[in-house]
Amino acid sequence: MNSAPRLGIRLAVSAGLLVLGVIIGLIFENVWLGVLLAAIVWFGWFLGFESRRGHHEGVNDEDNGIEV
Repeated sequence: MNSAPRLGIRLAVSAGLLVLGVIIGLIFENVWLGVLLAAIVWFGWFLGFESRRGHHEGVNDEDNGIEV
């Protein structure tokens, strides 16, 4: 299993969200707020991206109970 494409996607999205966060921060005149918002969005995206990798997309699994 080759993880290079996944790493490329992760790095591209991370860099894109950081740039978008800085731009939003400049609009709000607070770059750190933009970076914080970008980090929060990135964390949510990362959890979803990695859950798809492990095939744990659903929350309700009748065999194992509720999973987060």
